[in-house]
Amino acid sequence: FKQDAIKARYKNWPDLIAYCRLSAAPVGRFMIDLHGGSRRGYGASDALCIALQLINHLQDCGEDYRTLDRVYLPQDWLAEAGADIEGLAGKSASGALRQVFDWTLLGVNQLLADAESLPGGLYSSRLALESAVIIRIAQALSRRLGKGDPLANRIELSKSELALCSLQGIMAGALARW
Repeated sequence: FKQDAIKARYKNWPDLIAYCRLSAAPVGRFMIDLHGGSRRGYGASDALCIALQLINHLQDCGEDYRTLDRVYLPQDWLAEAGADIEGLAGKSASGALRQVFDWTLLGVNQLLADAESLPGGLYSSRLALESAVIIRIAQALSRRLGKGDPLANRIELSKSELALCSLQGIMAGALARW
């Protein structure tokens, strides 16, 4: 929380991930501990929580910049792509910002792949099924962010897409338990 109050920019991907490890990962660890633990430790949970936070940062990148002057995109990637931070205040993403969004989504998708083992390692069947659903929702949001422009429109899933992700997640979670 202190970091949010004093730091508004992240110089590179490791710097951004370090922030997420402090802000997002503890939530998943707490849930695992609350529900009996995991046979495989916290790695997959950390990956999922970090991916979810990054997805949220992409969904809200324009608003975060306009209202809080916070940019949760690696500064070195913005520079490499030739993107201006001020472009986050626009009504649509430039090609350069789109490139940074896509690089971020590559990282998100790797984290989501790392999270796939989470449901099978949890002692709680309920939390395993819930985490499998959350993974499917995150994957669908990542795909949607890859095709959409979070500066132009709020990127979210419809009720039917959420229902489909839930069914897929429950099936995947159940299979991971056997």
